[in-house]
Amino acid sequence: MPGATRVGTRAPVVDHGPQVGNRVALTFDADMTDGMLANLRSGKVRSYANLRILDLLEREQVPATFFLTGKWVQRYPEVTRRIAGNPRFELANHTYGHAAFTADCYDLPRQSVDTLAADVARTFEVIAPYGGRQTRYFRFPGLCHDAAALDALAPLGVTVVDGDVVSGDPFAKAWKPLVRAVLDHVRPGSVVIMHVTEANAAMTDEALPHILAGLAERGLVPAPLSEVLAAG
Repeated sequence: MPGATRVGTRAPVVDHGPQVGNRVALTFDADMTDGMLANLRSGKVRSYANLRILDLLEREQVPATFFLTGKWVQRYPEVTRRIAGNPRFELANHTYGHAAFTADCYDLPRQSVDTLAADVARTFEVIAPYGGRQTRYFRFPGLCHDAAALDALAPLGVTVVDGDVVSGDPFAKAWKPLVRAVLDHVRPGSVVIMHVTEANAAMTDEALPHILAGLAERGLVPAPLSEVLAAG
């Protein structure tokens, strides 16, 4: 399975694939915390699933990799089925409830590193029944990790994926800065980080068509994460 590593060793961390060829990976995080669920229940927020992103990726036949939290999957099973049913999409792990496992991580709720392995294993169990292109890729919320967190993942045999191009889409108020953030830094082998959580990344679907056009102008082609990391 893509991303699988030797069980019992510290989880490796990758930022990008080999910087050759013309492939790049578009990755989308699907965050979900208890606070976000409360926002949905109260009606404060309409949706944390940006279907316009899926519509565009499907229409243009663009490959992508989705880092899913377990709570997001449980809140949006039909959307998860849609993602899993697309042979161009890969499914990866983003913890169960988007908690931080280090201190001072973007004000995210904190969880003990002693619970990390069980949390990530639970998330794989939540995602697995949906089938599709499953992976053993894992991304920490906020990209926050240290040696203790990487060691805690050793029993799971995963690869930690950060990324070398951060779009900055959470809570963005305009789409043009997101396009610049991606196109100014993208290169062959890049792993681009975006979000599919509509209410707290409302500009991503507006920026995405321009990002795709800019990639094409540069001769860069989106590909599944597993293919980008294996290139060369």
